[in-house]
Amino acid sequence: MKFLSTSVACIALLTASIPGFAAGCLKGAAVGGVAGHVAGHHGAVGAAAGCAIGHHHAAKKAKAASAATAASQ
Repeated sequence: MKFLSTSVACIALLTASIPGFAAGCLKGAAVGGVAGHVAGHHGAVGAAAGCAIGHHHAAKKAKAASAATAASQ
């Protein structure tokens, strides 16, 4: 339990210091961490994969929104 609370505190501090580059990463990491834990106690691997996938989806969404804005002008 002590390890979990220490890990959460470290992650919170690290993500608070990172500027807007982590779009989608936090949500993806949370979902991936839970899924990895449930799938066999691989929460860290799931969080890393979730972060990558969440960032990819956020970048794709931002690109589509940018294209829609450019097309409407």
